[in-house]
Amino acid sequence: MYQLIANPIGPINVVLRIQDRTSIPFAPDNTDYARFKREIEAGTAQLQDADGQPMSVADANAFVATLP
Repeated sequence: MYQLIANPIGPINVVLRIQDRTSIPFAPDNTDYARFKREIEAGTAQLQDADGQPMSVADANAFVATLP
């Protein structure tokens, strides 16, 4: 499961992998980010918003569409 952390250190959002509390920067060459994006696009990952509420697959896909 992943959680979106809104603006932790400025105008940039971060995704946090809840299992091991690893933050994932939105960098296309980052292998964690690539895996995260594949899981979201496949509908197999769960994503929480900044308040910890589960996001729907449509909301997760809309969020990922805004990423590089």
